[in-house]
Amino acid sequence: MSPRFAILALALMPLSKLHAQSTADSTAIRQAALDYIEGYYEGNAERMARAVHPELAKRIVNVDERGRYRLGQMSAMTLVEGTRAGGGKDTPVAERRKDVTIFDIYQNAASAKIYASGWVDYLHLAKWNGRWVIVNVLWELHPRPSQR
Repeated sequence: MSPRFAILALALMPLSKLHAQSTADSTAIRQAALDYIEGYYEGNAERMARAVHPELAKRIVNVDERGRYRLGQMSAMTLVEGTRAGGGKDTPVAERRKDVTIFDIYQNAASAKIYASGWVDYLHLAKWNGRWVIVNVLWELHPRPSQR
C-alpha cells in the first residue's frame, strides 16, 4: 500500500464512522417524531410516552381578542393522558399528515419539524440514556381559511 493511500484511508476512517452514527441517529430521531405524531393519531399513549422526555414542555404563542400574547403550555403527562383519552383518533386517516424534517443533529441534541394535519411542531430532541426523546415542542396552528 502506498503511503499516500494509507494516509487517505486513515483520514477518511473517522468520517465513515461519523456517517454511520449520523444515519443511526437520524433513524432514531425520525422514529421518535413518528411515535409522537402517530401515537397521537392512533390514541396510543405508550408510543407518545416513549417519544417524549418526562419533563417535556410543549408551548404555543396565543393572541387573545384584545391582542394580548399568552404562552400556552402542555406537559408530557398532559400529552400522554390526552393521547390515552383518544388524541387524534377522530382525524380521518387520509388527513393524518406526519411529514418529518430533521434540521440538525449535533452530538446529543437535534432539531426537527413535524408538519401535521392542523399544525406544525418544532421539536428539540436529546439523546437521553441512549435513546432520542423529545424535550421541547414549539407549535403553531395552520391558519384557518378566513385567516389567510
